[in-house]
Amino acid sequence: MTGAMVVDERAQRWLRRLNNPQPAPDGSPIRLVALPHAGGSAGFFHQWARLLPRGVELWAVQYPGRQDRAGEPCATRMSELVEPVVAALAPVAGPDLAVFGHSMGAAVAVEVTRELERRTGRPLARLFVSGRPAPHLQPPTDVHGGGDEALLADLRRLGGTDDSVLGDETLRDLVLPALRADYRLIETYQPDGSVVVDTPVTALCGDSDPEVTPEQAEAWRGYTRGEFRARVLPGDHFYLVEKPVAMVRQVLADLRPGTPVTMSWPSTP
Repeated sequence: MTGAMVVDERAQRWLRRLNNPQPAPDGSPIRLVALPHAGGSAGFFHQWARLLPRGVELWAVQYPGRQDRAGEPCATRMSELVEPVVAALAPVAGPDLAVFGHSMGAAVAVEVTRELERRTGRPLARLFVSGRPAPHLQPPTDVHGGGDEALLADLRRLGGTDDSVLGDETLRDLVLPALRADYRLIETYQPDGSVVVDTPVTALCGDSDPEVTPEQAEAWRGYTRGEFRARVLPGDHFYLVEKPVAMVRQVLADLRPGTPVTMSWPSTP
């Protein structure tokens, strides 16, 4: 990779660059693309930007129907997210690109990785799947069919959403359309459990996550022909918000195995 990733006008709708890293001291820079959870946005990963060392370029995917894309219709099928993200990333896909997805974003990240491998014929640097069971262990749910109160109840169950948002009718009205569409998308998504990637995979979860147990995260091992690692961190479904430093350390350890992390970490956990 030479220089920062440049994206065309179409790709700019989907990708948000979150940092401006200096060149890597060892000459091996990498791009990390993060995909958020249901109801989430690219801004969810902003705190990572100040934690990443030189040579790691951070991008996040902005789904339609939120923040600066609030005027666009939300996606209701997995392909409506996967196809444009793949189109944006295909020019840089390969050993310098890693993909991270949390919760719903993990499912999107898997499909993006599969399609990038199919198009380019080569694996990515790494696929990180966070806060989601392996496909064959994902239980069927129908929260989106239960109306607004069911959605809000599930948000409270998972944590990670400020009570001020849930208690403010105006803010709820802003959040609910995207959340409803995302729940519908992920709850009607039917993954092909027979497809295995060549890209190395890291599965992560919190030790008290109500959505995925460490054993269910470990089961991702069967979905890669490459190296596999499972990481369990303290916390619930949004453990990566609670412990961002520990989270980024784990990501960097698997992106650059055997290489010391040389950066100044903030004093807060």
